[in-house]
Amino acid sequence: MSDTQTNAHEFTVSEISHAVKRTVEETFGFVRVRGEISGFRGRHSSGHCYFTLKDDGATIDAVVWKGSYAKLAFKPEEGLEIIATGRLTTYPRSSKYQIVIEQIEPAGAGALMALLEDRRKKLLAEGLFAPERKRPIPYLPKVIGVVTSPTGSVIRDILHRLDDRFPSHVIVWPVRVQGDTCAAEVTAAIDGFNAFTVDGAIPRPDLLIVARGGGSIEDLWGFNEENVVRAVSRSTIPVISAVGHETDITLIDYVSDKRAPTPTGAAEMAVPVRAELIGYVEDLGLRQRQGTRRITANLRDRVRAAGAGLPRPGDLVSTQRQRLDMATARLSSALRAAQHAKAIDFQRVSGRLSLSLLHQRSQSLRHRLDVASSRSAHGLQTRLNRARIAYSPLAGRVRPGLLSAPIDRGSRRVEAATSRIDAAFLRAVEARRARFDGLSKLLSSVSYHQVLARGFALVTDAEGNLVRSSTDVKPGDALSIDVAQGTIAATVAGAPPIPKRKAKPDPVPGDQETLF
Repeated sequence: MSDTQTNAHEFTVSEISHAVKRTVEETFGFVRVRGEISGFRGRHSSGHCYFTLKDDGATIDAVVWKGSYAKLAFKPEEGLEIIATGRLTTYPRSSKYQIVIEQIEPAGAGALMALLEDRRKKLLAEGLFAPERKRPIPYLPKVIGVVTSPTGSVIRDILHRLDDRFPSHVIVWPVRVQGDTCAAEVTAAIDGFNAFTVDGAIPRPDLLIVARGGGSIEDLWGFNEENVVRAVSRSTIPVISAVGHETDITLIDYVSDKRAPTPTGAAEMAVPVRAELIGYVEDLGLRQRQGTRRITANLRDRVRAAGAGLPRPGDLVSTQRQRLDMATARLSSALRAAQHAKAIDFQRVSGRLSLSLLHQRSQSLRHRLDVASSRSAHGLQTRLNRARIAYSPLAGRVRPGLLSAPIDRGSRRVEAATSRIDAAFLRAVEARRARFDGLSKLLSSVSYHQVLARGFALVTDAEGNLVRSSTDVKPGDALSIDVAQGTIAATVAGAPPIPKRKAKPDPVPGDQETLF
């Protein structure tokens, strides 16, 4: 093919798109477009709104940027005819033109909107919308009053939602939610519920829900009437407004104690979920038990920490135990020393004791007993003779038979006394003999002769004194050494030298001395 020669300028697609964009924006920098909103699905996740404006013959794409949407006094809704103020521009990527909306006003409801705004400002100035007038919604109302149409889907949604969450006693006051009588009926319903008494035939509600489905501003106008707003304001029962959808705003929403986006949302605000409430109570119980265990563990740790600063029980008695052990050790040696001292004392005294002395003492006691016995028999005989002499003058007048009995009794008494005296004497002799034998055995057991028999020796000086230390004698002294088989005479040849304690060396400066 042959090249075609031309002098026409070649444009790129981007150049054409940007040229068209500049031309459109310069020509249509400010426009007012009337049309019906179509394809509105709410705000995008970015915050912008995208929809279409249409009329009978054409459509135009529309966009409301995030910053402009927040400033709109009237929010876009699906199917609403509006007058949009903005500018035209193009979207080069798809070669479409669109309007960037900066302001929206309803095309057929301009007068209603102006009236609504004036009424809102008036009631706002009266303080009916003040936040401090709003009352808290009861957490778990026993009776719920609903002001709505009994034939619509709203009441079914509310009852179904209440039954799912927490079944409650619901009283429905049927009203028209659209038309000329709507405002009067809603006002009468709110005032009627407030007129109920607590102990009346019909229980007084703890909460009111005023509900209606979505619609246009004309359909919802009954809830913008001043008498409805004032009825909600003077209600002593908390009120939840659920008129229209989330984007629908009426004056009753400003004065109510709580606004719900939908009637179903109002039912969710009215009561908690019973299962969640049970779980919450169980969770509180679990947290309480865990808290109690934590407090107990904390107190236990504090007790342990406090106990760590106290001395151990063994340390409290360790000093006394050591003193007891030392006393026990000293007691054994003290007992041995005491026994040794007593043995020496006994040896010192035992020299003056002998078997012959004990025999002499026994013979003396036996002689005294014999003398006492003979004296007793002689005394009895003397007393008998005296009695015989005393009674001899009467012998002639006394028959032998009369005297024989007393004499026999006296003889028997004498014989009995004699036998008792003999027995007592024998017992006394046996007791003395047993005591003497015991003393003899004790003397034999503690006698130093037993010690000598085990290989020890008893050393005495010339005067008979015991020699207990090498310092008690000096060279040339005569000694007597008693052993088991005899006595050995000895002379002290020399005294052993007394060992001297080594002098402690002087400490070297800077050195640490031993503790021992």
